[in-house]
Amino acid sequence: MNKLSAAKRAQILNMLVEGNSMRATSRMADCSINTVTKPLVDVGAACSQYQHETLRNLPCKQIQCDEI
Repeated sequence: MNKLSAAKRAQILNMLVEGNSMRATSRMADCSINTVTKPLVDVGAACSQYQHETLRNLPCKQIQCDEI
């Protein structure tokens, strides 16, 4: 199994955060769509864990969220 370099993972995640689709990211990064999916799933799990541990007992009465 090949491992992506940190620079390549950062490039893929940056493209996705900028709003590119997974297929477009796959084409631009010259890798398979499965290669794009793996870091996305890993970062999603890390973000979920961070939010679960950090965002607790907030004194907010209203919250406005964006899809990003």
